Amino acid sequence: MESLLAASSSLPTAAFSPPSSLSSTSSSPHALRSAVAGAARAVRCSAAKDSILYALEHDEMFNSAEVIQWESGKSINSIAAAQGIRIRRRCRPRYPSEGSGADKAVPRNMLEQIIWDKEVEVSQRKAKKPLQKVIESSQHAPPARDFVGALTAAYSRNVAPALIAEVKKASPSRGVLREDFNPVEIAQSYEKNGAACLSILTDEKHFQGSFENLETVRNSGVKCPLLCKEFVIDIWQIYYARSKGADAILLIAAVLPDLDIKYMLRICKNLGMTALIEVHDERELDRVLKIDGVQLIGINNRSLETFKVDTSNTKTLLEKRGDLIRDKGILVVGESGLFTPDDVAYVQNAGVSAILVGESLVKQENPGQAIAGLYGKDLLH
Repeated sequence: MESLLAASSSLPTAAFSPPSSLSSTSSSPHALRSAVAGAARAVRCSAAKDSILYALEHDEMFNSAEVIQWESGKSINSIAAAQGIRIRRRCRPRYPSEGSGADKAVPRNMLEQIIWDKEVEVSQRKAKKPLQKVIESSQHAPPARDFVGALTAAYSRNVAPALIAEVKKASPSRGVLREDFNPVEIAQSYEKNGAACLSILTDEKHFQGSFENLETVRNSGVKCPLLCKEFVIDIWQIYYARSKGADAILLIAAVLPDLDIKYMLRICKNLGMTALIEVHDERELDRVLKIDGVQLIGINNRSLETFKVDTSNTKTLLEKRGDLIRDKGILVVGESGLFTPDDVAYVQNAGVSAILVGESLVKQENPGQAIAGLYGKDLLH
């Protein structure tokens, strides 16, 4: 929710209301900031119907329990904790390892460390390129490609889970996966061998990825839709990913409160992007299933807190919620721990329509040719 409350001063009006119902020039950014901070609640009821204050009065996000709790003085971390989110937000101006005494924070786990570092990174990036400039850049990007459509078509062609192949150099748990890392060569090899979509790691500090890799792959002639694999905490990252050519973005339920997910889904829809919302357990899945507009849910078999992998996690969650997921028309992506045809068949039988695979492919001499080994057959493309 922090991203909704903190970043909204620079947002186009469309982020809060459908373009047809509200003029983007009807109110200043300062009025929006005041409204979201709660200062305008006393006067917004008299706002003209074409103003942003009127739109906010009738917007379910602005009137959500989270916003009301935040306005009453409840901290963002306590609001998140009430939803089962264990990752704390620090909002620090420098990296947690710096400082001394009480100023030196100790993260509870790897994911919390990554998020704290990401907060610093995003803050520094926003200082160099403010949100409004990133929004303008995103408007000049090539049109977003149909990520969900590509997965659906690939599943129909192969009668097997569609492949989101990951361009990934390193990970915190495994270290460097590939020394001779050429993102374009890997991406082209994946596409040539039947990948439906590609996932590009953009986190630099922990995965040795970059947004430059994303942009380079998009400009290389690769036609597969691209997922920006990033630890998103702020809508700045979504606009920036779109400006670099991303067609989809990863949102992690273990990090983002419900209101942030709803808000970011709205941003993605305005940009023509797809959001892959990642869950790890039943509580996260139930939270996401209550949110309208979800198209893709990724079930991660790896705990981002301990980094241990258990592929039965996918089967367990789909046994409990598979019927509801199908009723909602949501596609499920299996993530982590997939190395063999038996692994792929296991999650397919559990109910997944796509898989996201990086390590077991990128470590091979020819990552693209390794796809046939993963599936036990060549994929049609």
